[in-house]
Amino acid sequence: MNTEQEIVTRSPEETHRVAEDLLKTLKPGAVLALHGDLGAGKTCFVQGLARAMGVRRAVGSPTFTLINEHGGDGMRLYHVDLYRIRDSHEALGLGLDDCIHGDGITAIEWAERVADLLPKTTIHIRMSPGRLPEERHIVIQRGGDS
Repeated sequence: MNTEQEIVTRSPEETHRVAEDLLKTLKPGAVLALHGDLGAGKTCFVQGLARAMGVRRAVGSPTFTLINEHGGDGMRLYHVDLYRIRDSHEALGLGLDDCIHGDGITAIEWAERVADLLPKTTIHIRMSPGRLPEERHIVIQRGGDS
């Protein structure tokens, strides 16, 4: 059964809370596909996940390292940024498959570039800026057995 939830946040802190609320519903092995243009709030969302997972160090976008692994209070967080990747073949060479099929939470920015690799249970999070500078529109779409 597919479900969709629409949320508007008006600050980075509210975006963090949305991520924290979502985390409470996730099981180990969950994959989050983050969609949105530059500046849409994808990294801010992952920062909220990290904080809720007990990650103690700063979380930035892994644009050049491509995959950052963070240890928290329990599960691991795999933060993936595919902005510089062309396609799924290139992503497989990075070890993306290990993250997607691991036992942590995997958050993938620019996930549309590897759509053919994503499990059916992937949760798609579409983000876009609102009218005000800090406002973000977030649509969370669950499919399969997520």
